[in-house]
Amino acid sequence: MIEIVNLHKKFGSKPVLQGINLTIEDGETNVIIGKSGSGKSVLLKHIVGLLFPDEGYVKVGGEIIDNSNTKKLYQIRRKFGFLFQGAALFDSMTVGENIALPIIENEYKLSQKELDNKIAKMLELVDLPNTQNLKPAELSGGMKKRVGLARALITEPEYILYDEPTTGLDPIMSDSIDDLIKNLADKLNVTSIVVTHDMYSVKNVADEIAMVHEGKIYFEGTPEQLLNSTDKVIKDFINRTAT
Repeated sequence: MIEIVNLHKKFGSKPVLQGINLTIEDGETNVIIGKSGSGKSVLLKHIVGLLFPDEGYVKVGGEIIDNSNTKKLYQIRRKFGFLFQGAALFDSMTVGENIALPIIENEYKLSQKELDNKIAKMLELVDLPNTQNLKPAELSGGMKKRVGLARALITEPEYILYDEPTTGLDPIMSDSIDDLIKNLADKLNVTSIVVTHDMYSVKNVADEIAMVHEGKIYFEGTPEQLLNSTDKVIKDFINRTAT
């Protein structure tokens, strides 16, 4: 599991996280919501060890993430796949080369044939077969997200982190990405953490929801509990994101 305990982070004099406490159970799809600037993406970067707290800690599989032991930090990071908000593909590389990057950077011992087979398998998983030789410029926004997801999956991570996976996509493509998140969670039995402000995605993919408000976890519960809440802060957030 992932345990987040009393997490504090500020940038300069601006506090962003002010005592986050959250536990994410293995196999769950946990969605983190909150208004823009609430610290959702900052929290996500702490979970994967791209940022480190001023106070408190994140524990993954019983191990605390910190930067005191670089080798241990990289071992923990290899448990994660990360889908960045903008997919973060390299335009000069083909789809296949983009997907292969984590394997090459982490010096996995694979032959070219094994790597090619693995790339093809990942593209099948994200419903983009036979696109290895395309360039990112030839892809739609939704296809780029899928390639980014294939790259996140190629190391067979225990945890997949999604940063605003449906941002910038039309409703039909957003639904297809939501379906993909659900299907991958079932097929691969991975723990998924989705940061979003898209309430349609929340209803579609979440097992559990955590709402960040004023630097703390304001709500934890199921989609049904969230939607039925009479709390003004929650209702205002839902109404604002639904318009």
